[in-house]
Amino acid sequence: MNRIIFATGNAGKMKEIREILGDMDAEILSMKEAGIQTDIVENGTTFEENARIKAKAVAQFTKDIVLADDSGLEVDYLNKEPGVYSARYMGEDTSYRIKNANLIERLNGVPDEKRTARFVCAVAAAFPDGSVKTVRGTMEGRIGYEEKGENGFGYDPIFYLPEYGCTSAELSGKEKNKISHRGKALRAIKDELK
Repeated sequence: MNRIIFATGNAGKMKEIREILGDMDAEILSMKEAGIQTDIVENGTTFEENARIKAKAVAQFTKDIVLADDSGLEVDYLNKEPGVYSARYMGEDTSYRIKNANLIERLNGVPDEKRTARFVCAVAAAFPDGSVKTVRGTMEGRIGYEEKGENGFGYDPIFYLPEYGCTSAELSGKEKNKISHRGKALRAIKDELK
């Protein structure tokens, strides 16, 4: 195993992935770095389905192991919205500042104990023999009242972690990777790859 292709073009995600999988004996490349271009239609209804769709789509172009993730935010009070639509919530090109403000507004007047939420990450590994393995990691927290923190990306500035007394965007990258949904899922898939 000398190369692993990760089915993403998200630079923030690739940084986290390389930090978490850095001790593996493999070069970790994004699709773009591997020269793979394909349009992937994420039409699954679960994080696991979408991760499998992406991994299998990219695996057609390589003999390497392909990893793909699908992740998002589930807000319990909002019937687990935005869920699998987290990246496309309010439209493909809507900034996270607008998405975050919308979620805070929709929870206006909702008390702390009902603001529970979680980040979910499913990671699929597509192997050269055609088999696919999928794992899931979660990080529990709640939706804060305002954006706080400059680290992380996406919904991190509004995702409050009561046991740390801060948002996930206020944690260092190293701290976040230890407890994050993506960190947990990537460590679980790493065990499958060994």
